[in-house]
Amino acid sequence: MTTLVIWRHGQTAWNAEGRIQGQLDTELTEEGIAQAAVAARRLAALRPDVIVSSDLRRTVDTAAALAALTGLTVRYDPRLRERHFGVWQGLTGAEAAARHPEEYARWQAGEPVDSCGVEGADELGKRASAALREAAELAPGGTVVAVGHGGATRHGVVTLLGWPSQVLPTVGPLGNCRWVDLRHDAVRGWQLRGYNLS
Repeated sequence: MTTLVIWRHGQTAWNAEGRIQGQLDTELTEEGIAQAAVAARRLAALRPDVIVSSDLRRTVDTAAALAALTGLTVRYDPRLRERHFGVWQGLTGAEAAARHPEEYARWQAGEPVDSCGVEGADELGKRASAALREAAELAPGGTVVAVGHGGATRHGVVTLLGWPSQVLPTVGPLGNCRWVDLRHDAVRGWQLRGYNLS
């Protein structure tokens, strides 16, 4: 059985401010660095065989905390990046809602946003799930830790599990430095074993 742990990065200043980061490259706060250190100790106890990370700084630095404890070299996959939020990137939710009220309301309701440069949900789910699947294939029967982002992880996990997209609004946000535990076996395929773990 293969274990795939999908670990969200630690806190950034923009997380704390409620800003939409998307694919902009932000750094961890001191709190985020501390979160990564604590979580890395717990994840190191799982004895991972492989670490794969998004190439954005907040995930790179989070993954580095685990690499330092395990001696593993981190592999980078840009497909694990967060959803691209187009012109909303860098804005607070309130600012995005004020400038693009109809589009923002659709996004909040889990409906497609066909403008503002926001990456489509189906596209996001396909790219993130492909990256997660290929990461798991690096250590068949072992344990892989993939370091990513909140939105991309939600979409990627739902797609990987084969759930309909209508389920997405019922899946809560993944907290900073929390993770998802998936297992795969040849008979039942992918199974969700835990969500928002710490």
